[in-house]
Amino acid sequence: MNRFSQLFLASLLSGAVTLGAYKLLFDSNGYFPSTKNPITTVATDSYAKKVGLSPDVIDFTEAAEKTIHTVVHVKNVSYKTVSNPMLEYYYGYKGGQTQEQVGTGSGVIISADGYIVTNNHVIKDASEIEITLNNKQSYKAKLIGTDSKMDIALLKIDAKETLPYTTFGNSDSVKIGEWVLAVGNPYNLTSTVTAGIVSAKARDLGTSGIQSFIQTDAAVNPGNSGGALVNTRGDLIGINTMISSMTGSYVGYSFAVPSNIARKIIEDLMEYGNVQRGILGVEGGELNATASKALGVNQTEGFYIGAVTKNSGAEKSGLKKGDIIVKMDGQKIATYADLSGYINTKRPDDKIQVTYTRDGENRVVPVVLSKNEFFSTEFKGIELENIDAADKKRFNINYGVKIKSITNENLMQYSAELKGTIILSIDNIKAKDIETVSKLLNSKEESQSVRLEMINKSGEIFRVII
Repeated sequence: MNRFSQLFLASLLSGAVTLGAYKLLFDSNGYFPSTKNPITTVATDSYAKKVGLSPDVIDFTEAAEKTIHTVVHVKNVSYKTVSNPMLEYYYGYKGGQTQEQVGTGSGVIISADGYIVTNNHVIKDASEIEITLNNKQSYKAKLIGTDSKMDIALLKIDAKETLPYTTFGNSDSVKIGEWVLAVGNPYNLTSTVTAGIVSAKARDLGTSGIQSFIQTDAAVNPGNSGGALVNTRGDLIGINTMISSMTGSYVGYSFAVPSNIARKIIEDLMEYGNVQRGILGVEGGELNATASKALGVNQTEGFYIGAVTKNSGAEKSGLKKGDIIVKMDGQKIATYADLSGYINTKRPDDKIQVTYTRDGENRVVPVVLSKNEFFSTEFKGIELENIDAADKKRFNINYGVKIKSITNENLMQYSAELKGTIILSIDNIKAKDIETVSKLLNSKEESQSVRLEMINKSGEIFRVII
């Protein structure tokens, strides 16, 4: 009997150990859970958020189906006269052979009656513009207007049917890491869809125009320019514009004009025939560790005001040199691209709430934006302003800044000749407008000499170093 008890006790202990080992190793909370292919979750206090690439997590099909029929192929036909120097030299032949040049890109239908947005560089210098829809129907397009600074153009076709179109989303609400689709016509193919995530916002690539790109890792190749960048709901959040590549093809990152900027430009072109630009009226630069140390400030984010333009909205609102702008209408301003990107969505006389830091305290002030034509800057005692339509027509130019007044003692004797003279370039960089020039000159010291190319009131081009 004693021996039987010992055997029974040994069996009981063995079963307990086996059950305990199974619970430890193979239970759903154990080291080797019994469920196959578990879904990775990130738990929070209120919910568990799925992440991954399985069909249960995210579905691109609805957004793709909504978008591909609204993206079009844009064909740009231009004509160039090519001369033959040998015929001209030996036979005095004047003239040349006209050659047809064809460029292609993409566009996005934004209204049922045929308005289409694309990049300015896609249709630049076009003699004819042809639009091909996803159903292979082709139409001649009319150019409504362009904004070369932001690389946006607006076209119109007269189609027989009501067209599918893409609705604008709010690019300010786009988040880094959010899934996006790029839809376009790369390499003359019909609508092609690629997927990626938002890699960065307000990306400044040092271009003279756009300073606030959306950066994605969705594949974009030649021919995609002017195509749609949409979120997973199919809302338009950007117009694909360029890629960062040493080869000319996609190698990792692409860039899009935010939809809020594109939408504002389109509305301006429709309503006014040109783009209405609002100006805050401040000059300066973004803060970082190096700049903050040089300026003697503790903050390493924000826009540091180095100067305030006379009679601007910023001056009238009391903003001063040394103030640091940290928000606009509640949106964070960490870089120059954040500031310029937000201002580019506004018009003259719009009122914005500017949050700034002064003496370690945050303050909020309303600022009414000024009109671009009234914006000026000063460098080395030379006050500069934007040229107007009359200047462009008179001198047959489409860029430049005009000398408004002279306070530099060394140049006062030439004041009469210099006033009204137009600066075309500074250190071989085109002086496209006051904003471009202001940013360029802010990077230079007052003691540093600069080389100017100018055109005087008689239309003569000359160069000086000051």
